[in-house]
Amino acid sequence: MQTIREAIDACLTLPDSYEDYPFGLDSWAVIRRHCNKKMFASVYEREGRVWINVKAEPNWGDFFKTVYPAVVPAYHMNKLHWISIILDGSMTDSEILHLIDESYRLVGPKPKKKRARQNT
Repeated sequence: MQTIREAIDACLTLPDSYEDYPFGLDSWAVIRRHCNKKMFASVYEREGRVWINVKAEPNWGDFFKTVYPAVVPAYHMNKLHWISIILDGSMTDSEILHLIDESYRLVGPKPKKKRARQNT
């Protein structure tokens, strides 16, 4: 995965996903879930490389940042809950897809909580 189009297409393999361009730039795509319109990835070019922002649980985000030099605090996002992946060839497509899948899961619909029965 090296180009913006390849990164977008990888995200679009997930069900219920679509690409959006809310900033009016062809070079900055936001990938969302149809069911709730939430973003699970943004794909853009920065510093001559393609970057992907994805959501991550804070502890896992910290882990990935220590293991992979290509994973850094998210550009223009909440740095506690989002990470950036720089597509510099140091990570396999499988590793990148795992992080995209996890982000997709994190922004999905939450299971409804069961209401406690009230005693009358």
